[in-house]
Parts: sequence; structure tokens; C-alpha cells
Amino acid sequence: MDTPIVDFVRRYAQQRTTRMHMPGHKGRGPLGCEALDITEIAGADELYEAEGIIARSEANAAQLFGTARTCYSTEGSSQCIRAMLHLALQMQPAGASRPVLLAARNAHKALLYAAALLDFDIQWLWPAPDAAGALCTCPVEPEALACALDGLTAEGRTPFGVYLTSPDYLGFVQDIAGLAAVCHAHGVPLLVDNAHGAYLHFLKEGSRHPIQLGADLCCDSAHKTLPVLTGGAYLHLGPSVQADEAAVRNALALFGSTSPSYLILQSLDAANARLADDFREKLALCRWRLGMLCRELDAFRPGLALPLTGAHREPLKLTLDAAVLGLSGQQLAQALREQGVECEYADPRYLVLMPSPESSAEDFARLQKALHALCAEASSAAPASDSDAAAFAALAEALQAQPRPAAIREAVLAPQEMVPAAEAVGRICAAPAVSCPPAVPIVVSGEIIPAQALPLFARYGIGRVAVVKD
Repeated sequence: MDTPIVDFVRRYAQQRTTRMHMPGHKGRGPLGCEALDITEIAGADELYEAEGIIARSEANAAQLFGTARTCYSTEGSSQCIRAMLHLALQMQPAGASRPVLLAARNAHKALLYAAALLDFDIQWLWPAPDAAGALCTCPVEPEALACALDGLTAEGRTPFGVYLTSPDYLGFVQDIAGLAAVCHAHGVPLLVDNAHGAYLHFLKEGSRHPIQLGADLCCDSAHKTLPVLTGGAYLHLGPSVQADEAAVRNALALFGSTSPSYLILQSLDAANARLADDFREKLALCRWRLGMLCRELDAFRPGLALPLTGAHREPLKLTLDAAVLGLSGQQLAQALREQGVECEYADPRYLVLMPSPESSAEDFARLQKALHALCAEASSAAPASDSDAAAFAALAEALQAQPRPAAIREAVLAPQEMVPAAEAVGRICAAPAVSCPPAVPIVVSGEIIPAQALPLFARYGIGRVAVVKD
């Protein structure tokens, strides 16, 4: 597969043209990549008016992913999330009531900022009270979604879309096909934050990518699981989305910089060639290595590693239940750090490791050695019980008992102040109370902060909270 962006920039760098244009480094500098860092010069195309090399590269990506259209972002999935919500709002029937989105509660804070910028309400889908890792994970069953859609319709508030995060930070995958069928039966588009799952299209057993499973709009953080520089992302459109080229470009431009990174664009372009070449084979090898490690851990310390297989698990994220070792996730992360292994995410209970097809045999060997040593050293006593799910269930009950919260936009843009968490009880949450990662809010902008939030604030290290000024 050709790489038109990479080829153009390399030719330009080799010509040693006198650069009387931005950037100010003029192709020279201490990083070594400056010669390839350009701006929208003649022939380089323009990201939000693409009709040359960027358009050709995006067409390659759309072919690889099997989408109706794929557009690049150099500002991560956050830009794509806002753009796809903007497009969904434009698809809403004329004369509809105040827009409302039906969304699973484990959404990234980017959704809240999009709601503030675009001024829509969110009706939350909550996890079951016994859902483990409840802050990060929010399983939604098709029957529950149908009930929620029927309820909103009965109130005269048909949502302009259903929004899901899948996979989530702990590796849970929603039943996208079943949920898409429910959405389409109700005439509502399905939007999926697939930031952690770009690779799912390239599984040897067949694609598990949301677009192939029926999602209408989807974003992927290419940089999370593919060989792409940080910030590289895709906005994917399914065949049902009848938005013209200008509308899609404008939706991205509305939330993007007019100076997109050409280093990131080259990375996305170069990834196309990698994906079309041997990526599936490298992905299969990575999965085999990860599966071997998971089986060894299960034999050595049962229950430590969450399963990699199953309809509701993604196969490229090793999630460890640190409580099995009598540790917190943060303690396990520090122990691995001391052995030269840095994890992706750790919370009071879980630790997440994210290898990729670029992970070497040596990487896996070091991880295996470190985990075996920690398992051997860990206490064999029964781990302390985890209260995260119970605390979140209590919080969910308290929040759902509240009257309808203030508009997210009103709360985010209101004058605000930072106060100690204990003093925030009874106040309106301004900026979302969240740790990052996973960037999933404990309390959402516009909600009145209940006392039941305090245990989770403490568990996730949130000592101060932004509230609306009285």
C-alpha cells in the first residue's frame, strides 16, 4: 500500500529547500525529526480540506478498516469524539426537543467537554450494582438499552444517539452487534468510543471492530494499540451515515488546531503500509505470547489475570487483580516499576498492561520474570475485600435519586472554585471529578456531590474538587 504523505515529506526534506515558512526550526534541531516536520505548504494538502495526499492516505485507511469513510485526527480520540457527536446532532430530525444523549456512565471526560461545548444533556446508563471495577466498566444489555430508549421516547425526549465506551480500560467489550440492532430498531444512531480497540479489525478470526458490528460512528485512538505516534486517531463512519464530505471535515475542524502535526500525519500514513503488510501475523504472535503468559499466571496464582478470551473481553489487554496478591493495583504497579516494567493503568484494585504487536520477546520475558517473582513473594493470605463496587453502587443510587442535574454546559462554564473533597458535599460539581487515567468521572459536571462520593474520591486520590461558586 502506498504512503503518499510520507513520500511527499521525505522528498521535500531531501530537496533541502530554503524554508521561508513555519515551523521556526527550519528543518534543523536537536531532536532529529525536524526535517520531516512541516506545515501545510504547496503539495502537502490540508487536513480539513483534504483533496490530495491526505485524502489519498485516508482512503487507504478506509479500505483497510472497511468503513464508508475514515478521517485522520492529530489530536487524539478527544477531537473525534466531539466531531462525531456534532455530526450526530446534525442528523437529529428538525424540530426535535432539547438534545439528549443516552450514554454508558463509564465515559471518558471528553464526552462531558463535548456536552459543554455542544450544549446537550446526557441520560446515563448505569452498571449493575455488583459490577466489578464499576468506575471503569459499565456493561449494557440490549434489553436494558431498549427499556431506556422506550422510557425516553415516552417522555418525548428521543435521544440523538446512544454512546458507548468499548473496550473500556479494564478490557470489557460491549455487545456492539446486539446494541446496534436495538438502536437501529429505535431509529437512533450508535456512537462508540473505541479508543482502545483500533486493532480489533485485524484479528485473524475476523473483525470485532464496532463499524463491522453495526456502529454508525466510531473513533479509534490509533496510537494506543497501533504503531502510530501519540495523538494519531481515526474518525470512522459507517454506511448508514449520510453526511457529505464538507460536513465531516467541518465537524473535525470545529474542534481541531489549524496547525495539525505532519509528524503524526506521516505516522498514520506509514501505519497503513504496516497494517496492509504483516500486522495480522504480528498481532497473532503477540496474542499467543500474551495467552501463554496468562495461562502460566493462572496456574501459578489462580484469579490473578482476568481472562483474555470471551465475547466480553478484548484479547490484547492483560488486567491483573492485585487483590489476589494482597496488594493494591498501585502497589503492584510500583513493584513492577522497580523491575523495569511500566504499566498502563493502576487503581485501588486492578492493574492494566497493554502490550502490542511491537512488543518484543524480550519484553514479554522481562514481564514474565517480574510477575513470577512477585507472585512468589506475595502473601498467601486471603486478600482484603474490595469495596469499590459497593462504594460505586451507593454513589450511583444517591446520584439517581437526585432531581435532574444542572446542564453540563452551565456547570462547566460557570465561575468555579477548588475546595477540599469533604467540603464539596452538597455543592454542584463544575469540572468533572476524575483521575487520569482512566479519565472516567466519579461525579459529573452539574450533579450535586453526595456524601457517598467521598470514599471513591479517597480511593482514587482526589483531594480537591472543582465546584460551582455559590
